[in-house]
Amino acid sequence: MPGTPAVVEQLVHARLLITTHRSARLRVTLRYRADDPLAVHMLFPAEYALDADRADRTEEAEPAPGGLAPARPPAPPEIEWVFARQLLTAGLELPSGLGDVHIRPALGRRTMVELRSPEGTALLQFDSNELRRFLWRSHVAVPEGSEPAHLDADRALAQLLG
Repeated sequence: MPGTPAVVEQLVHARLLITTHRSARLRVTLRYRADDPLAVHMLFPAEYALDADRADRTEEAEPAPGGLAPARPPAPPEIEWVFARQLLTAGLELPSGLGDVHIRPALGRRTMVELRSPEGTALLQFDSNELRRFLWRSHVAVPEGSEPAHLDADRALAQLLG
């Protein structure tokens, strides 16, 4: 669709539920790409990694221009979860998901996202309206049902085999 963005990105706030009485507020980036039309990318700051090694990892500092003092080390890479756009859509209305990602509506205008990995489970609470706004923008970029027209079969096969 000419004139529509190839990438939809939205910063949202989430609450990471640590215990029944403790939580942490964090910013999450939601990303949708027209060249990957079936997927939603959810990016978290690296300090929230369940893998302690990854949360503490930083790359070696680059020298500053002129070699006087080292520049600030780059930030650790973000943690990225990728799952089906349809899962996010369905999870806003009914409990949905198998495997590593589960999404369900919660009391009020909240949506719960549960992410499971070998290192542990993270339970996040989002404002449902922020998720709906992101999905609406993704559907403007690639309307539901037109995803196959945006798929690059050769690229997808190369990713699977590479």
